[in-house]
Amino acid sequence: MIIELSNIFKSYENGKMEVPVLHDISLTIDKGEYVAIMGASGSGKSTLMNIIGCLDRPTKGAYHFDGSNIFGYSDRQLSDLRLNKIGFVFQSFHLLPGQSALSNVMLPLQYAGVPKKQRKEIAAEMLEKVGLGERINFKPNQMSGGQCQRVAIARAMVNKPEVLLADEPTGALDSKSGEQIMELFGQLNDEGVTVVMITHEQEIASHAKRIIHIKDGCIIPDKSEEVQADENV
Repeated sequence: MIIELSNIFKSYENGKMEVPVLHDISLTIDKGEYVAIMGASGSGKSTLMNIIGCLDRPTKGAYHFDGSNIFGYSDRQLSDLRLNKIGFVFQSFHLLPGQSALSNVMLPLQYAGVPKKQRKEIAAEMLEKVGLGERINFKPNQMSGGQCQRVAIARAMVNKPEVLLADEPTGALDSKSGEQIMELFGQLNDEGVTVVMITHEQEIASHAKRIIHIKDGCIIPDKSEEVQADENV
């Protein structure tokens, strides 16, 4: 397995109040899986993704990524893990508005210390792969939402991460563009990339091969698993 969360709790302080968000979350995700984490607004799904993506630390619990216990990692170690092992795709794209598609995709390679000529070649190849080979010099305001999300996916994948995390990746797109993005995720998963997608939409979640439901900060047991457990009693 590549992701193993054990008894994860997360609380935030609001003045003197402690606000619990995640309650005793335990889950595992194998290499090459395509998983959707589905829940309503306020269910804790984005907080869970931030912990999986090492953007936030749990209040309590254990997290193993690819066999390594990262609970004691320094901020620098977590930054290196995010840069080299995890790709992120967000609803609002998070592209640099004044930069071309090529420059946006080159950015993680620059952080990784890849030489400029090589950065351009790798970024151009990745944009070609997501169907934007003729748009490499376009800026975000010259592209559609679907094209911007493809740039964001190319940027997320350019360092060849093991895991792609997507938070509501079709939330800002029309239905046709959303379907195209889902097709692209399917292709990446077929190539061996572990995809973890956060969504509140059943139609989008159905593209995944496994759906994890979260409600009020708790994982809801899969009904099929409950039935199987009852049969084994």
